[in-house]
Amino acid sequence: MQPFSIPVQITLQGGRRHQGRTALPASGKSDGEPLKVSPKLPSSAGEDRATLLGIAMMASSVLMFFLLGTTVLKPFMLSSNREESNCTTVHTHIADDWLNFAFTCEGSCQDQGGYPCLQVFVNLTHSGQKVLLHYDDEAVRSNPKCFYTPKCHQDRDDLLNTARDIKEFFDHRNGTFTCFYSPDGQPGVVLRKSGHKVVFHCLFWPLLTLLGGALIVGLVRLTQHLSLQCEQYSMVVRVQ
Repeated sequence: MQPFSIPVQITLQGGRRHQGRTALPASGKSDGEPLKVSPKLPSSAGEDRATLLGIAMMASSVLMFFLLGTTVLKPFMLSSNREESNCTTVHTHIADDWLNFAFTCEGSCQDQGGYPCLQVFVNLTHSGQKVLLHYDDEAVRSNPKCFYTPKCHQDRDDLLNTARDIKEFFDHRNGTFTCFYSPDGQPGVVLRKSGHKVVFHCLFWPLLTLLGGALIVGLVRLTQHLSLQCEQYSMVVRVQ
């Protein structure tokens, strides 16, 4: 049994040395200096999902800002360049051919034959020319040949009655009324300019989504930071 005493002794001594080395980090000191804690933030699966959700919300809001900026803000800037003038009704006309909707509606409206094209011709006081009047800049973009593009309805009679009511309104309107023209020669004279409320309602939800995503990411980072601070404080208390 004597030949096996030396290896066993060496193994026990190595085990003691290994225990002595691992005891230093547990005590929180190494050569009289405090143990340095890695500043890496702890994270869990829930925090990772919340961070990804916040980043996805911010990315989608940026995309919505880009899309709405080209479809809403740009026309609004163009409409703000219009100058005020006076218009006098010359005559109105409802075209015999119905036009198809230029925008996506509900499924029940896709089978509809279209909508009546109401044309309102006015005399522009600024230039003395006979021009076609539009309701707003959206009507100029959607269909420059008609006064307006109605909302999607199911009943063709409602569309025709609405167009007739507007036609009768302009036919019986005496005198001049306010209208807006573009001084740089852009086509279309509008009855009303695009309002600030439209821009506000279109940009409110993307802004809210952006702020919500940033808030989620910020709360996750704050939670991780506080968890790290608590862990460091607990380690200092154990060392003392």
